[in-house]
Amino acid sequence: MVPEQTAFERRVAELVEQIPPGTVASYGRVAGWLGVPAASRAVGGALARGLATAAHRVVTADGRLVPGWEREQRERLRAEGVRVQGNIVSEPIPWWDGPGT
Repeated sequence: MVPEQTAFERRVAELVEQIPPGTVASYGRVAGWLGVPAASRAVGGALARGLATAAHRVVTADGRLVPGWEREQRERLRAEGVRVQGNIVSEPIPWWDGPGT
């Protein structure tokens, strides 16, 4: 049996679903927008549970893709027009400015 989502995991999923196609955000930025800037690893953990359909739009602070999920993430980002070279989003990285933008 899969444990229920925590309130934090729901907040992560709700925020990540707001990231527009063709843009990306970092784990740290998502954590900061949630008011817990030190929780980037917890954001990654929440997304690893498959709770957000837009999880492919979250990358590391330097634009790297998620280890072990690179192929699918690369394909999904490219389908949205994001340029990816190898396992990193190409410069200029199309960062999302955050909620309310």
